[in-house]
Amino acid sequence: GAAAPPDWPRPAEPESVKALIFIVDTVFSLAVYVFLLRFLLQLVRADFRNPIAQAVLQLTNWLVRPLRRVLPPLGQLDTASLVATALVQLLATAITFWLLTGVWSPASPLLIGALRQLAIAAIQLYTFILVGYALLSFVAPGAPSPAVHLLGSLAEPLLRPVRRLLPAMAGLDLSP
Repeated sequence: GAAAPPDWPRPAEPESVKALIFIVDTVFSLAVYVFLLRFLLQLVRADFRNPIAQAVLQLTNWLVRPLRRVLPPLGQLDTASLVATALVQLLATAITFWLLTGVWSPASPLLIGALRQLAIAAIQLYTFILVGYALLSFVAPGAPSPAVHLLGSLAEPLLRPVRRLLPAMAGLDLSP
């Protein structure tokens, strides 16, 4: 998400500022996750006929489509989606820093903070994906659900190499 790194200065804030920071952080975190999800879906070549993937496309097209005119893909890497994700995270980090400190951050620390937060968001998103995929495999194994298909297309590229090293034991897949 867009939360400020713990090493940034935090002056005493009134409750209204804390509430505003919470709302802004939440909205930007969700936006970063949606843009990151679009990038990952295209990276793993997910089925974009899936209703959830369609929703992700609709939510992110406003920024990705104009960027795509300027930034062509590099092989399988969708540069427009990646840059859009980075821009949203950069804006989130800048606004959060400003709300916390009352000043605009210099470019270098802002960029480093945004990249750090984006890496944390990617790890958190994949953690949610793997946990969701594992839970759905216990609750509804083989169920034809858009969520199951989407989570499978995102989780399987990570789980396949692990399954080669760690085969199922007693019918239980421990790869997640």
